[in-house]
Amino acid sequence: MTQTTERKADAGLREGVMSGPELAAQAIASIAPSAVIAFTAAAIFLGAGNGTMFAFLLATVVILCVGYIVSMFARQHASAGSLYTYVAKGLGPTGAFAAGVALLIGSWGIAAGSLGGAVSYASDLLQIFGIPATGTVWLVVLAIVIGGLATFFTIRGIRISARVSLVLELVSVFIILVLLIAALIWLGPDAWDPAQFSFEGVPFQGVAAGMVLGILGFVGFSSADALGREARNPHTAIPRAIMWSAVIVGVLYVFAAYTQIAVLGDELGEVASPLQAINERIGMPGWFAPILVFGVAASFFAVVVAPLNVVGRIIYVMGKEGIVPERFGRTHETHLTPHRVLLIAGPAAILLDVILLIAGTHPMDIVVWVDTYATYGYMVAYALVAVAGVIYTRKHAMPNTLIWIAAVVAVVAMAYVFFANVWPVPAFPINILPYLFIGTMLLAFLRFWWIKANRPEVLKNVGNTHTEMLEGVG
Repeated sequence: MTQTTERKADAGLREGVMSGPELAAQAIASIAPSAVIAFTAAAIFLGAGNGTMFAFLLATVVILCVGYIVSMFARQHASAGSLYTYVAKGLGPTGAFAAGVALLIGSWGIAAGSLGGAVSYASDLLQIFGIPATGTVWLVVLAIVIGGLATFFTIRGIRISARVSLVLELVSVFIILVLLIAALIWLGPDAWDPAQFSFEGVPFQGVAAGMVLGILGFVGFSSADALGREARNPHTAIPRAIMWSAVIVGVLYVFAAYTQIAVLGDELGEVASPLQAINERIGMPGWFAPILVFGVAASFFAVVVAPLNVVGRIIYVMGKEGIVPERFGRTHETHLTPHRVLLIAGPAAILLDVILLIAGTHPMDIVVWVDTYATYGYMVAYALVAVAGVIYTRKHAMPNTLIWIAAVVAVVAMAYVFFANVWPVPAFPINILPYLFIGTMLLAFLRFWWIKANRPEVLKNVGNTHTEMLEGVG
């Protein structure tokens, strides 16, 4: 197909329609802070105790190091290819392909895993209103409906999907903040907990392990970088969205951890649902419980939508460059979204959840299992972009002292996260997930090696599809 024909065939992505808040919504929705607050602080507390806040603080520092490097690339290059494009600038086609596939695994896996969380909390919400939404049939129906809606929003348009994510996350975070602030007011003078600001008795190993969980609570934070064409002033708006979303969410995590420990104390590591336990402890009105459940369900739904946007745009760029079949490098003529990719990625996420639900898996186990698998992808992508940042700045004679420092912190932290997830060997099926991830990467590389052997000219295109080169009338 000639370049001219291709230009006529592709309507392109919609240009310059995403505002700063909408970009931040994409980033924050991919993190799903409400869902993380609901469970992660309790998990960290089991090992870190009163050092839980410090674990979240360290995780925030690590993520800001990654974000600093990603933002450097975003200021230089606007693209829909996200880390796939950035890594190409430092590590070439092989590194770019590895980062792209790893990020696809991460983004799609987070969407599929979070669908399980949305199903779980939607079921709980319906039960509060007297609807017996239990049993496999109900859960499967919810997975199909919720996953179908998420896919619809991503295909319908980037603005509508971003606005849905923005509204749901704002509502969700507001609900949780109301609960936490009310809890501190209820505590009165006891709201000041000096033990949480002391290192006395805080186990270093527990804080380090907690940092791992804290980092996992940020995965997807850089997803706004996949909206290079659709953002207004992408070279400034995207770096701001990435860095500020990480800062805001980090502060929120620290505040939520402090409040949960102050209210529940040692019970934090024992209760099944810390937020609901706080709700009962402080005697919130009966009508607040369903609102709280809705807030967490909304957060999970938002994080199904946001990563699918990233999946669509990375494969769209890969289609433009010839890494995947060219038909994926075209968008919907009306909605200007990569619909062909989304019509595969969305239903695939639904199918995975349906299979696991039919097999008797609890929806929240789906969250743990699939999100853990996805996390390996993010860790590899973040480490690769950190290394690429050092090489890129050195190649272009850019000041890179801070890039070096950020890269060392990021790579060491990602390596530690990877190690902490495989040793000590966890229980089944978590123990097989690293090998499943490696197997997926190798399977994807069969495509890369085939292209290298049969169409080597394609590799010259990798990383060169920037905003101004994405043809289309959008």
